[in-house]
Amino acid sequence: MKDGISLGKGILWTAVWFGFMLFYTALDVAVWRKAAFNSGKYLNLLSIVLCTAGFLTLLIKKNNIKINLFAHISFRGILLAAGCAVLFYFILDKGLDPLFAKIFPESEESYQQAIRFLRQSPVVGFFQVCVLAPFIEEILMRGFLLGGLSVNYGKGAALFVSAFLFALLHFNMVQTLSAFVCGLVLGLLYLHTGSVFCCILAHSGYNLISYMAMMLPSDR
Repeated sequence: MKDGISLGKGILWTAVWFGFMLFYTALDVAVWRKAAFNSGKYLNLLSIVLCTAGFLTLLIKKNNIKINLFAHISFRGILLAAGCAVLFYFILDKGLDPLFAKIFPESEESYQQAIRFLRQSPVVGFFQVCVLAPFIEEILMRGFLLGGLSVNYGKGAALFVSAFLFALLHFNMVQTLSAFVCGLVLGLLYLHTGSVFCCILAHSGYNLISYMAMMLPSDR
């Protein structure tokens, strides 16, 4: 973003997206999971798509911004994004997450319940985790927040704040602590490349690797 934003505005728009997340999650639990046959999971996906589109439209119109996903794409940036995706898997999934799981067992159990639910609807889960979440989160956290805050507060402060707010969007301690680390690296990738697309690619690639690992049979 060329125009800066205030810290208050950054927190506000993070809270607005969190509200959208709470809405479609509550709708899923209260309505779609009780729907007949298998239609509920597809209605849930539709709800998430509509909420994502609605929030993005609101963000763009209220802030009078233009988001060019394909700006500043380079072969080097794509390679860095792919490297980040693999790095995240080994550092977070294989390194930090097991450690955090031992420290916060209740959060780990909640996380495992979410994984079991995703396994029940792998196709819907794939679009939610590997496509929609990286898309909207990178536009908001890196393109809008990090880009806007860095104008007014400098890159260092903006990087920390955007990573912190990104972490708060995750619902348990196991994910939150790892998300903060992930947010810092994705922020550095954005500052280095200037490309939201590369951040989406790195985020989506990491989620895809993790998601495929989740889908494998497990003794846990």
